[in-house]
Amino acid sequence: MTTARRPRAASGPLLPPDPARPRRLLAGWLEARQSAGFAEHSARYGALPVERYAGRNGRALLLSTVDASGLRGRGGAGFPTGRKLRAVARGRRPVVVANGCEGEPASGKDRALLTVAPHLVIDGAVLAATATDATEIILCVHRADPIAGSVAGALAERPSGEIPIRLVQAPGRYVASEESALVNFLETGDARPTAKPPRPFERGVRGRPTLVDNVETLAHLALIARYGSEWFRGCGTRDSPGTTLVTAGGGVARPGVYETAFGTPVAEVLGQAGGPAGTPQAILFGGYGGTWLPAPAAAGIRLSHEDLRAAGAALGVASLTVLPARACGLAETARVLRYLAGESARQCGPCMFGLPAVADDFISLVLGGRAAALAGQRLRTRLSVIPGRGACAHPDGAVRLAASALRCFADDLRAHLAGRPCAWAAHPALPTPEWNNRSGDWT
Repeated sequence: MTTARRPRAASGPLLPPDPARPRRLLAGWLEARQSAGFAEHSARYGALPVERYAGRNGRALLLSTVDASGLRGRGGAGFPTGRKLRAVARGRRPVVVANGCEGEPASGKDRALLTVAPHLVIDGAVLAATATDATEIILCVHRADPIAGSVAGALAERPSGEIPIRLVQAPGRYVASEESALVNFLETGDARPTAKPPRPFERGVRGRPTLVDNVETLAHLALIARYGSEWFRGCGTRDSPGTTLVTAGGGVARPGVYETAFGTPVAEVLGQAGGPAGTPQAILFGGYGGTWLPAPAAAGIRLSHEDLRAAGAALGVASLTVLPARACGLAETARVLRYLAGESARQCGPCMFGLPAVADDFISLVLGGRAAALAGQRLRTRLSVIPGRGACAHPDGAVRLAASALRCFADDLRAHLAGRPCAWAAHPALPTPEWNNRSGDWT
């Protein structure tokens, strides 16, 4: 059995201090200060509106409502949810997979949502099945994750007559939650990514078209189906409407998960977490396969897909990891790269050989001197040939992190190349989980 130790940032407070901020997914939690059972959930939101969306005309209405809402996936890629639903709805007997396997160490939003509002997620899964005419729903969480028990309890509370939902526990590996890896696990018991095409929406579980949606995406779907697209667009930006759950970690006063409207400046989002604990040096956007941007410029960026893209980053899983001033960004990146290399599925060359080599080069950069200069030369080649060659985006994310570190911490890099000692390289600032990878943990 695989177990994982997660950063404490992922399980911190869930209460934004400003009551005027938009509260949608966490509204019930903020009002009652406790997780909602099915009775409380039904009293707050009313009955699940499946009858409104039944039949061909009802499904068309639900799909058009989701299209108009502009809902984008919350699993990392930000793909338009309406287009994804339509792609699956064209096939025969689709399957819906609710992805609650939070493989990103810098994020705790999915676990938090399943803890405080599991029935919103389940509602969304049922509605996604309604929209695609699916007759089967699978809800996946990581093996040995304590959330599995509470999710099973929530499923047991649901009324009879709903589309059946099966709870499955997948291996707790970094890439096991990638959509093709999850489908492969459901098919074969091996949670490794597979080459595309076909993609899961074309051929997935038992050869059927399969919708794999993040649990936060499904929770938003449950609210859009009740309140409509205009309500959803009542906050956020044109291209990134609504709210999102953000994990604030690293050097902040109150690490945890917070709900914020898209378009909010990063400084305000961090303010919900009590602000930086000291002067921040840089912010890592999008988790451990994301992008470093220097502070304080990063604090002025609006949290949205379009603004982060313009800044040379990506939203990813909506996590903000603050690097304190007294930390070595190159050393922190080297530790994360070593972790990412260890999380390889061990089936593609870019991961098996490329990522360990990149991690070793970063360690050489931290040590400084002539070895660092040679490592810098090797990195220029390695970082240019690895992307786009694996079965999944794992090596691409690691390269993105590495390349952004070389840009963001250019002054530190020059100091290391000059052979100056680094006082902070031996003092980790960001946690990297330790996994028990000694026995058959892909199955």
